[in-house]
Amino acid sequence: MAGEEAAATQNPGRSSSASTSRFTDLEFDPKGSAEELTPPSPSSDIPWPKVSVVIPTLNEARNLPHVFALLPPALHEVIIVDGRSEDDTIAVARRLRPDARIITQSRSGKGNALACGFAAATGDIIVMVDADGSADPKEIPQFVSALLDGADFAKGTRFAAGGGSSDITRLRRAGNWVLSSMVNLLCGTKYSDLCYGYNAFWRRHVPVFGLDAESTIPAGGGRLWGDGFEVETLINIRIAHAGLNIAEVPSYEHERIHGVSNLNAFSDGLRVLRTILVERSYSKRRAASARMPRAHAPRS
Repeated sequence: MAGEEAAATQNPGRSSSASTSRFTDLEFDPKGSAEELTPPSPSSDIPWPKVSVVIPTLNEARNLPHVFALLPPALHEVIIVDGRSEDDTIAVARRLRPDARIITQSRSGKGNALACGFAAATGDIIVMVDADGSADPKEIPQFVSALLDGADFAKGTRFAAGGGSSDITRLRRAGNWVLSSMVNLLCGTKYSDLCYGYNAFWRRHVPVFGLDAESTIPAGGGRLWGDGFEVETLINIRIAHAGLNIAEVPSYEHERIHGVSNLNAFSDGLRVLRTILVERSYSKRRAASARMPRAHAPRS
């Protein structure tokens, strides 16, 4: 997909570009190695949103200093959702960012961590940032700008002009293309990067995701649907079915700084494929149910 097409919104009739912002009061001022997210002047008639950043963690003590150093100022809140780390992740987070909200996820898996973070967030906008250093927090202003330009959901993509990756393998790239094409065919979307998890959205759309943050671990163990790495695919499909206005934002993925990734190209690819098929079946059943006439209550 060409860069211009990838940067455009996915919903025809409500298009806007994430690459060129009409929000002129959003200033990106250099400050050291990071960009500053500067609220508009008091004379602006555009309300400034509160931005919540949700960061799932699991043994990321060595990576947090890098991630925190690149977070832009003027954030409403930073929420660390920890998966019961065995290292000093929580202590490091508290030392580096005393104002951070630290919560423990209710179950396990990245999807559950995100669900817990979304439920705890109080800002107008929620940004999903990985704790391993692969996502660049300096790009947050670009995602916020896309939302202020009219998007409901700003989806990061490594495959648009201005994006890229120093981490993705040829196998993962090919698999991502196949899975993205499948979703585009089934859902009528134009995703260029289905499996990338750097996203931002208005908090009011969280119910569309249908994620469970409150249930405890099932009696027999295991996870609930959407608790794992398949969560990004699940969200992408559900927001498409809900008709949200989606804008792709070019993003550069870096290699994990410390530690070993839990991703497995084969098993996680199969999990994403299963998610596509299950969510497709679920949406068809829901659509059929919506078309059925409702039974009228008997008159007394």
